[in-house]
Parts: sequence; C-alpha cells; structure tokens
Amino acid sequence: MNSLIRSRSRMQWIGYVTFAAVLAIAPLFLSDFRLNLLGKFLSLAILALGLCLIWGYTGILSLGHGVYFGLGAYCMAMYLKLESAGGHLPDFMEWSGLTALPWFWKPFASPVFALGAAIFIPVLLAALIGYLTFRNRIRGVYFSILSQALVIILVTLFIGKQEYTGGTNGLTNFSTVFGFGLAAPEVQVAIYWITLAVLGLVFTFCLWLVHSRLGRLLIAIRDGENRVRFCGFNPTGYSVFVYCLSAAFAGLSGVLFVLQVGIISPAMMGIIPSVEMVLWVAVGGRQSLIGAVIGTIVTNGAKSFFSESYPEIWLILLGASFVIIVLFLPNGLVGLFEKIKGKLFITRERGAKDEQATHTVVS
Repeated sequence: MNSLIRSRSRMQWIGYVTFAAVLAIAPLFLSDFRLNLLGKFLSLAILALGLCLIWGYTGILSLGHGVYFGLGAYCMAMYLKLESAGGHLPDFMEWSGLTALPWFWKPFASPVFALGAAIFIPVLLAALIGYLTFRNRIRGVYFSILSQALVIILVTLFIGKQEYTGGTNGLTNFSTVFGFGLAAPEVQVAIYWITLAVLGLVFTFCLWLVHSRLGRLLIAIRDGENRVRFCGFNPTGYSVFVYCLSAAFAGLSGVLFVLQVGIISPAMMGIIPSVEMVLWVAVGGRQSLIGAVIGTIVTNGAKSFFSESYPEIWLILLGASFVIIVLFLPNGLVGLFEKIKGKLFITRERGAKDEQATHTVVS
C-alpha cells in the first residue's frame, strides 16, 4: 500500500512538471494572439487558486472576488497610464475637466508602489470585510450575498467617478511598461513567462499550505466550524487569513492580466465576472489546486472557441457545458480523472495481490 501511495505521488509530480513544461514551451508553437490568450488564462488561474483555497478547502463561497481582481488591475493600470502620459495629465482627466493630477494618483508613478498597492489594498479591504463578517459568524449564502453587494458598491463608485477612474471605459491605451514597448512581441513573451513563473510559485505555495497543519485546519473549518471552535481554535482568525490570502492572489492576478490585455474597466470586476470565476473552479474541481488551474484554462478556452466558431449561439453552448459538468461531474474534470485513475490503481493492486498469491501457492 505504501509503495502504491508513493507511486501515485510520483506520478502526480511528473504530471505537474510535464504540464508546466508544455506551458513553458508554448511560445515556440503558438501565434502571438494565442499566446496572449493563454497568458491571460494563466493570470486568471492565479485568482482561481485563491478561490480554491477559500471555497474548496475552507468552505467560504465568495461571489465578489472580481472586486479584489479589479483593484489590483487598476493599481497597475494607473502606473501604466501615467508612464504612457509622459508627465502630462492622462487624457480622460482632461476630457473630464481636471487641470491637475489628483493627489492619490501621484504615488502610482512609481512601479514599486503600484505593485505593492495592487496587493496591499485588496488585502486591506478583505481583512476589513472578513473580520466583520466572520467574527459575527456570517457564512454560507449570507456571506455570498454580502460579497455581491460589495461588488455593486465598488462598481458603481468606479463608474460614477469618471474623472478619476475613466468611468465605464476604464483605463486603457498603455504604450510602455518599465520603458519597454508593451505591444512588442518579445515583451509579451517575457510577460507570459513571468506570469507562468508567478503561477508556479503561487501553486507551489498553495500546495504546501494545504498539506500543512494550517491546511488541515482549514478543511476542518469547512467540514465543521463548531467542532473546531469546541477544540479550542478560533476559526475567525484562520478564515480571515485565507480570505486575505485569496484577495492578494486576486490582486496579483489583476496586475498580470492588465499587462497582457491592456485594459481594465468596471465591467471586468462586476457580478457576472465574479460568478464566472467561481465557475472556473467548479469546472476543474473545487477541492483540487491543479483543478482550479485546468478549469480556468479549459473554461476560458472553451469561451474563446465557441465565440469564434459559433458567434450566434456560443453563450448557449457555454451554458450547456456548465450544466453538464455540474450535473454529471460534481467534482469537476479532475474528479473524473481521479476516478478513472483510482480504478486503474485498484486493478493494478488486485493484479499484484493475485500474482503474490499464485507465487505463495506454487512455493
């Protein structure tokens, strides 16, 4: 049995390395357009890992993670917009009648500050929301509704303050990043590899986390929060921590997303994108980290394929795919793979036992 477990673990790591290797050499066989799409999917997979931690491992369903994603993306976009403006006032501010750069925009001229703010601001907001809700034991559907209310408030604020945020158009028309042309193919390839490296680091960290004592405690909170409390632990602190961690991943995802897509608007942080983010995790398997990554790539890839091949009915096809997976694959694509793999290992184990019994009889 121990050899079987070691064999399964070895095969799992071989699968991870193979998957990463295929993604690493993708620039060699994908066009610039397809590579940009894949890079966008990988940046979104970072957010999906955070959702997997809070939903799949802790049992907290957030339908408002688009807010943290959007805040991170806007922080990076503010830096890109100021760099593109070359010391002048951004175009949308001039159109809105502003004559001077607002005070809270000025620090974003520094890329270091922008990157730090892209993670710190989502974490700060998540800490505030998480502490107030989890401390009062607001969970389940009530927390999900509250997270959607947060989305509505932030999106309305960003649209209403057009002179500061660009309104419904958002922030776009970026030309350079760190002095390099953002549209240059070699720069996009470099951003793709950076995104892949960041995804690898985040995935490795999450893998370590879920197999640590903290990870086992998060699973215990998911399966029985009151039992954890009766054992002497305070679930509030752990829930707030993992919620803030997922917000940090969402902000980081937004940074890498805006570098590859070149635009961020309030529509990208609304309720519909926030629900789609949960669907990525559900499709891959909410209790599997690699499932969150695969689900993000497969779902967004299917969305692009259907919209290109069947522009008139692509939404119907995408919705039908979601319904089929939810009804017939409750554990997602990874759950289906694990079921098939488990049957193969059981067959192999039975064969080994039969062979051992035969040798025993013969001897």
